[in-house]
Amino acid sequence: MRTANVFLILIFTVLISSCNFTEEIFINDDGSGKLSINFDGSELMQMAGEEMVKTNEKAVDSLISFKDLLEEKKDSIAQLSPEEQAKLKRLEPFKMHMIMNPEEKVMKFDLFSEFTKVEEVNDAFNAFQGASALTPNSGQAQSGPMAMQDPTTEVTYAFTKNKFSRSAKILDEELFQKSVDSLQGAEMFLSGSTYTLKYHFPRRVKSTNVEGATFSADGKTLFYEVGFMDLMKNPSTLDLEVELEN
Repeated sequence: MRTANVFLILIFTVLISSCNFTEEIFINDDGSGKLSINFDGSELMQMAGEEMVKTNEKAVDSLISFKDLLEEKKDSIAQLSPEEQAKLKRLEPFKMHMIMNPEEKVMKFDLFSEFTKVEEVNDAFNAFQGASALTPNSGQAQSGPMAMQDPTTEVTYAFTKNKFSRSAKILDEELFQKSVDSLQGAEMFLSGSTYTLKYHFPRRVKSTNVEGATFSADGKTLFYEVGFMDLMKNPSTLDLEVELEN
């Protein structure tokens, strides 16, 4: 099986399985930086690894460019509606580093993109979910990518002068509630899953609006963790405002 296909199948599995995500942002003084969403699925691999070993699945350490992947599938993507094409294009700035080793029970993903302004990579989590739209059917390449589901939420980042913010809003209340309801059967399984913010700023944090945030010794890195199900039920759980020292 091709590396890209292995990745796409596994990422879909991650999205419906136990999820421990870390959203990490590095911001420079000029507003440029890097955003990544990384996932350590080694615990999941403990459950699935034995079956993968039986199928002789090879270890993978691969860097995937969505820009290249979309170029590869451009003929089938061209058959989609302009709206669907625009949704897939959101993936273009991102790359994914994937490590999977069934024998060592290791599975890690890191979806990342560099930016000149953090606003350029708004809603990275929806982009991560959108990767499943390229999942081949039953491990075989299909004639075209599946249509991406409309996002039910939108996350926006902003960094101006000494102030950084992360905010989320629900785009469609009905679709959002359906997505929450669809998770009810897995709520017990997902109850131990987390979503962690890890933000590195160019200067010391002066103040933040969230209680429970912790900081590095130099005061420049903020850590904040919430339950994954709490975030799924209330996207504004991770709304954040930070003011930096001059």
